[in-house]
Amino acid sequence: MYILIMLNKLAKLKYLANNFEIIQEGDHVICAVSKKKIPLEKLNYWNVNEQEAYFSYVEASIKRDSLIKK
Repeated sequence: MYILIMLNKLAKLKYLANNFEIIQEGDHVICAVSKKKIPLEKLNYWNVNEQEAYFSYVEASIKRDSLIKK
């Protein structure tokens, strides 16, 4: 049995409607709003059109509001 442990490596993802595709292996992405580290297993919020990840619904709402104001 192999256990893959990745420590502190930024992943590159393609965000899809209900999922994401891992383009480059890693263990986290960075929130586009807060710049907080998001472990992939905790990633629940992203924007397909902007191809950005968000730490929580709070950051996702902030981004949505900023896009509406444009």
